[in-house]
Amino acid sequence: MRIEQVKIHKIEMPLKQPFVTAVSTVLKRSLLITEIEFSEGITGWGECSAFDMPWYTEETTATSLYMIKDFLIPDLLELKEISHPDDLTAMFDRYRGHHMAKASLETAFWDAFAKSLRKPLADVLGGRRREIEVGIAIGMQREMDALLFKVDEALKLGYKRIKLKVKPGEDVRVMAAVRLRFPDAPLMADANSSYGLADIERLKELDQFGLMMIEQPLGARDFVEHAELQKSLSTPICLDESITSFEDAKTAIALGSCKIIAIKYSRVGGLSQALKIHDYCKKHQMKVWAGGMVESGIGKAHNIALTTLDGFDIPGDITESSRYWDKDIIRPEIELTGGKVIIPDKPGIGYEVNRAQLERYTIETFKIT
Repeated sequence: MRIEQVKIHKIEMPLKQPFVTAVSTVLKRSLLITEIEFSEGITGWGECSAFDMPWYTEETTATSLYMIKDFLIPDLLELKEISHPDDLTAMFDRYRGHHMAKASLETAFWDAFAKSLRKPLADVLGGRRREIEVGIAIGMQREMDALLFKVDEALKLGYKRIKLKVKPGEDVRVMAAVRLRFPDAPLMADANSSYGLADIERLKELDQFGLMMIEQPLGARDFVEHAELQKSLSTPICLDESITSFEDAKTAIALGSCKIIAIKYSRVGGLSQALKIHDYCKKHQMKVWAGGMVESGIGKAHNIALTTLDGFDIPGDITESSRYWDKDIIRPEIELTGGKVIIPDKPGIGYEVNRAQLERYTIETFKIT
């Protein structure tokens, strides 16, 4: 595959409503959309899902753009020809970190590679499912009635897993109210690293609610502390922010830091690394699911393809397009059918980029040849 041109579209997509977590409130989504044109007449699309501020990882939209423009793209253009997307992992290893920046280019190559084979990306990755069950993340609400309404709405839409954001002081009370109203709902809690080991007794109180998991209760690098906490809880711990690489997954499994891992391809550097983590977890009987990043349809399309792999037996964070956006940048937009997404059968990510809508959201475009 021979590169002709790379474009980076810096966009801002306003959310239909604020998304509130323990550490941040997101009102609009800044994203970098990668468009790579190849001499074969194929265009590959990827997405950088870093946030404006470094509250989730150390990366931001600005640092990712700098990394992509000044380091990653010049390396790609110097190489010119690439036979497989896996080649990018080895090429980019010379630079430490910046996984989301790397993933934005790597996923565009995966899309184009699948198109060159005239196969859906899901098939090229090794996925076998033709439909996937999906879950939803619900941000914190000021009023309990509003939260209960959103949970009820999500269940009626057929979502197979409901993730609720929690933090110290907004946890036991919240879960008690939701569980009382919805005794059989598949619930989980996401703490976004807002607790410490000093909160162990409070976290143990969450055991009574029969949760699927507690996601990332402690700090991102607290592998030892998470292992200690897991011994004290009957509820499975899921690590999210902690897993930024294949090595992190190996560490978590070796130490017993969790019973579930959330794989976010953007956070680990792309689909090649996500596949490697998936295969290792499957070998070691570690459950996995695909986490979301409030992505556009392009990012979600890559996530959908990844989730078709056998190991992803817990519903992932893949919502319908209309959940966050008045208008997505793909067509057809992602829709739910009985709490499931049907896997597209077209080559590549299976969705067409709506260029008119992309232009409406675009703040600036960088063209590199």
